[in-house]
Amino acid sequence: MNRMRFAVDAHAIGRRLTGNEVYVRSLLREFAELDRASDFVACVSEPEAAEWIPRRFSVRHVSSDPLKRLGWDLRRVVKASQADMLHVQYTSPLGVHVPVVVTVHDVSFIEHPEYFTFARREQLRLTVSRTVKTSSRIITVSEFSKSAILKHYAVPSDKVHVVPNAANPYFRVTNHERARRIVRERLNLDAPFVLSVGDLQPRKNHVRLIEAFARLITAHPKLTHHLVLTGKDTWFGENVRRAAARSGYASRIHFTGFVDDSELLDIYNACDCFVFPSLYEGFGLPILEAHACGRAVACSGTSAIPEVADGACILFNPTDTGEITRAMADLLLDSELKVRMERLGLKNAGRFNWRSSASATLDVYRDVVAQPLERIERTPAAVPHA
Repeated sequence: MNRMRFAVDAHAIGRRLTGNEVYVRSLLREFAELDRASDFVACVSEPEAAEWIPRRFSVRHVSSDPLKRLGWDLRRVVKASQADMLHVQYTSPLGVHVPVVVTVHDVSFIEHPEYFTFARREQLRLTVSRTVKTSSRIITVSEFSKSAILKHYAVPSDKVHVVPNAANPYFRVTNHERARRIVRERLNLDAPFVLSVGDLQPRKNHVRLIEAFARLITAHPKLTHHLVLTGKDTWFGENVRRAAARSGYASRIHFTGFVDDSELLDIYNACDCFVFPSLYEGFGLPILEAHACGRAVACSGTSAIPEVADGACILFNPTDTGEITRAMADLLLDSELKVRMERLGLKNAGRFNWRSSASATLDVYRDVVAQPLERIERTPAAVPHA
C-alpha cells in the first residue's frame, strides 16, 4: 500500500485561539511519535507556528484570512502535496477533492446563539452545516457534543466519533509556595486567590462569578482571597470589567489577559482553588489542567462538564449565584474537603491523555483513507521544513 499522507489545517497554532490551538498542537505532537510510516502536512498561518510542528512534518503556509484560506489556500496545498485526506476544525475549504475529517468541538452557535455576534453566529451556521454534511467523518470531544451534533444535523451516528481532549503533560504539580512567589512577582499579587481560566466571553459566565465572589467575601470577611481571571480579552470583555468595577471588590479582582503555558502552570499551582462557571462547554479543558496541577475544582454541572469532572469536582448550577458562592466557600473553609477534591482531581486527570486521543484520531484517518476511492499516483513526499 502506498505511503499515506495526511494534511492538517493547523492555522490556529500561534494565534492564541486557546482550545482550538491546544487541540491541533497536541495532536501533531503525538502523531510524530505514533506514526512514522505516514507523511503529514501541517498548514499554518503564523511564522512562529513552525516551531510547534514536529521536524519531520512538511509545513505549508496558508493565509490567516479565513476567506482566502478556505477559498483557495487549503485546496491548493492539498492538491500540491497530493494528500489523501484533510483534517479541519469546524469548517472545510471549498472545492477540495479528498476526504475531509472535521472536528466539531460543540454546537453552541446553534444551541446558544446569544453567546455570539450576529456575523459569527451566521457564518458558523452556514459553514459548519456544509462541512458536517460533506465530510467523511466527524470527530467530537464528548458524548454530550455527539448528542448535540446528531440532534441538529441529519448524519448517521456511526459517522460521529468521540475522542476526548486531555491536559498538556506540561501541566503538573509543582511547589505551591514557589509558585506563589513567582505569581507575586509577575502579577504583583501577594494574597491567596481563587482562579478561573477562560476567554472573556458571555458563556464563560464571568459576570456571575464576580457577583458570587463579592457575596463570598461579604459573607466571610476573614477570607483574604482575591479573584484572578486568566484569559484573552474579547468583544465582551468590557462587560466583565464593568462587573468587577461595581462589585465593591475591584481591588481584589485581577485580569491577566492571555498567558502562555509556562506562566499558566505557575498560576494554577499558586491558586487555592479553581472555579469554572461556564454555561456551556463541549468539553472543559481547564478543569483537567487544574486537576493535573493538583487543584481542587468547583464547576458547572451543565453540558459536557460533568463528563469531564466525573465526580472529582464540586458541581453547581451556573445560573445560581448563591450556589457558586457556596461551592467556593466549601473549598476555602473546609480543608478536609479541599484535600479530598485535590486527590480526586489528580486521579481524574489521569483518565485522559493526548497519546490515546491521537491514536484514536489516526484510526479515523486510516479508516477514511482505506475507503474505496479512486487513488492517484503520487510524487515523492515533500521535503520537511528545516
